[in-house]
Amino acid sequence: MVISDFCDGQLRLPQDRSAANYLQEWLSGRRGPGPADPAAAAPPVVGGYLERLPLSAIRQGLCDVAEIWTFWAQEGPPPAPRRDGALTRRAFRADPRTLPFASNDMLGHIAAFGAPDILCVWGLGVDEAIMTACADSVKIYNSIDAPALRVPPEVSRHFDLVLTGADWQSRLVEARHPRMATAVMPIGPEFASPETFHPLGLEKPYDVVYVGAAQAYKRHDILFDSLSRLPRSVGALCVCGYGELGDELRARAADLGISVDFVGPPGVEFAEVNRLMNLARIGVVCGVDDGAPAVLTEYMLAGLPVLANEALACGLQYIMPSTGRTASAEEFHVAIAHMLESPDAFRPRETAVARWGWQTTVARFETLIHSALRTKRRRRRDAD
Repeated sequence: MVISDFCDGQLRLPQDRSAANYLQEWLSGRRGPGPADPAAAAPPVVGGYLERLPLSAIRQGLCDVAEIWTFWAQEGPPPAPRRDGALTRRAFRADPRTLPFASNDMLGHIAAFGAPDILCVWGLGVDEAIMTACADSVKIYNSIDAPALRVPPEVSRHFDLVLTGADWQSRLVEARHPRMATAVMPIGPEFASPETFHPLGLEKPYDVVYVGAAQAYKRHDILFDSLSRLPRSVGALCVCGYGELGDELRARAADLGISVDFVGPPGVEFAEVNRLMNLARIGVVCGVDDGAPAVLTEYMLAGLPVLANEALACGLQYIMPSTGRTASAEEFHVAIAHMLESPDAFRPRETAVARWGWQTTVARFETLIHSALRTKRRRRRDAD
């Protein structure tokens, strides 16, 4: 089970029912169906970072079924659970408390149907009551972002494994919780899906593509300033899935007189993201205070070498001589020019598939799960 930190709405609605009330609703079927039966056939590992880990776990035999859970804070009841291939998606009523997220609705579901064997919690996390309800689960956390832990100690102490985006994050986790297992395995660029992102053999009208939210931390300004120092024939495509700065970015590019086209926000489907990537010769990651962006290996799988900001907080381990280059913000324009001179000198897809494709990552992940189980059993014996 993967709990995302996406919440539809604001955490201001009054708490409507207790966990015991929700338990009865789940048991009666009024709140929705319980866990689905296993898929009849092995599912393809496709989609974004939320989907790829659970689908990989099914393919590896670590679980029979998987679900993605989010939170709901709109008027009216949450949408009905829906089955999407091998994954069931559920939205739970969020309680009007401070972060991390709390949900009597979620507690009622866990009480009705039991805790999952493997619980993955991403980003802003869940409150301690949910962690306690899943005491027997192997509990895994990844912050998704540059801060190593975005949950308070009373929550993070329950995790059996923390997946980080860089060694420095692992050290911070271990400093807070000295006995906690960590692994540099960010769920974005790891569990990469060659089936979702791949070369299409299209003409490439753009020199550069940047797939990143229209938000300040993605540092589009570094790309725009670089383009302003390059010949105006160098063109870029910016694909923004979400964010509030879409109009501002368009205005800035126009003011600079640079050649930039925009798609979104809102975002487009993964197949269209793959097509848009295929229209460019190189991909860029300009951010600094960013987690290890999934787009690092998504570019590579689409056949694009990657230029990343050398100050990127997490994810520089994916930039190798065969996959791309790094550069400072001041020298970004120079690196763009050099990479455009010889984009065929790189082997991004072959390297990404071999090192970070889902088959490779999930094999490592299975080893971590078994190690976490052994540690839980040993600590339980010691406590007895």
